[in-house]
Amino acid sequence: MSTTRIPRRPFLKTLGIAAAGSLLPGGLTLGADGAPRNIIIIYADDLGYGDVGCYGATHVKTPNIDRLAAAGRRFTNAHAPSATCTPSRYAMLTGEYAWRRQGTGVLPGDARLIVAPGRTTLPSILRESGYRTGVVGKWHLGLGDGNLDWNKDIAPGPLDIGFDYCFLIPATGDRVPCVFVEDRRVVGLDPNDPIRVSYQEKVGNEPTGKENPELLKM
Repeated sequence: MSTTRIPRRPFLKTLGIAAAGSLLPGGLTLGADGAPRNIIIIYADDLGYGDVGCYGATHVKTPNIDRLAAAGRRFTNAHAPSATCTPSRYAMLTGEYAWRRQGTGVLPGDARLIVAPGRTTLPSILRESGYRTGVVGKWHLGLGDGNLDWNKDIAPGPLDIGFDYCFLIPATGDRVPCVFVEDRRVVGLDPNDPIRVSYQEKVGNEPTGKENPELLKM
């Protein structure tokens, strides 16, 4: 039996253009003004197959998602590269299984960007095809080079791997920093109240369970 390896760039191009276009009736066709149709990918963490109405959910109502499914295409045989946030996002953007790349597990809030700037990604392929690209919401793929000052321009980040615009939270709602980032800056940052983030060193003078274990007892 012989096998054929598909180079990652052609694979991503196929994924980003042909596969994404197949979600629309008639494929990736032009709109009334002659421009390519918009492509919107809604990515949800830990979403089970039967968690939305169009796949049989009854306890939680999802009428808008159900409407999208009714007007488009609904997959009934699909496989996720991972069940958790960071590795599944990494795989979708790069076309590479996360388990083939060390350091793509669930990241802390101060992690460096794990997608190398300049590599081929789904948004970079779409941008080369004439699209303006953007990402909004949870990011959780790291930001900066590992020594990030959150009070200055944040780089590298989404704008360095194919996105034209971003408005995001860096990680999750329970991992600091719990801030919004638009393009390269923290939104609403007060220069008189700078941000410091560290998962290695204690920030501030509040007691911790490690230093004061007696506080953990009832």
